[in-house]
Amino acid sequence: MPGSSQPKLVVYDRERSDGGRLTVAGVDEAGRGCWAGPVVAAAVILPDGWCPDELDDSKKLTARRREALCGEIRTSALSWGACAVSPAEIDRVNILQATLQGMGRSLHKLATAPDLVLVDGLQVPDVPWKAEAVVKGDGTSACIAAASILAKVFRDRIMTVWDRKYPGYGFADHKGYGVPKHQAGLAAHGPCAIHRFSYKPIAKLDQGQFF
Repeated sequence: MPGSSQPKLVVYDRERSDGGRLTVAGVDEAGRGCWAGPVVAAAVILPDGWCPDELDDSKKLTARRREALCGEIRTSALSWGACAVSPAEIDRVNILQATLQGMGRSLHKLATAPDLVLVDGLQVPDVPWKAEAVVKGDGTSACIAAASILAKVFRDRIMTVWDRKYPGYGFADHKGYGVPKHQAGLAAHGPCAIHRFSYKPIAKLDQGQFF
């Protein structure tokens, strides 16, 4: 049985893995609510009982700590996979389906097949393994928290690169969320190729004035 000194995230995973006898993968996404850029999903299988300092929901961590943990997770994980789903695909199939597809693709990249998949949120992707939705899973499960960190770090890096190609929107700062700086960039320049045109804040723009 796990000791009381173990982090609650590890305790949860050990309970779901039957004390480490089952291989459990966690999966999460980043960027679902953004107006621009991809949605990025990641899947992680951690060693039984492994939990570095401050492992938690990526949103609760500083960017510097997320970067450090990303390196630790990639080095120590038994397996991990990640997938970015483009804005064009998001527009084509909708953000929910794009997110689930990204999660599924990430899981299929794992070198080891899981016995159980723990998915952050309310729905699970269509995968050939047993899968369970865990509400607020990134603050509940160690493997989901690890996946949330990888997804967030990878997506932030992508948006920083896009910021250099599409200056004027502030992508490196806000990563595509609908903050005032982003709104100001849209007002000045109109949408660019990585915006999600199916999203109401973008779709309602008088785009004819920009072309």
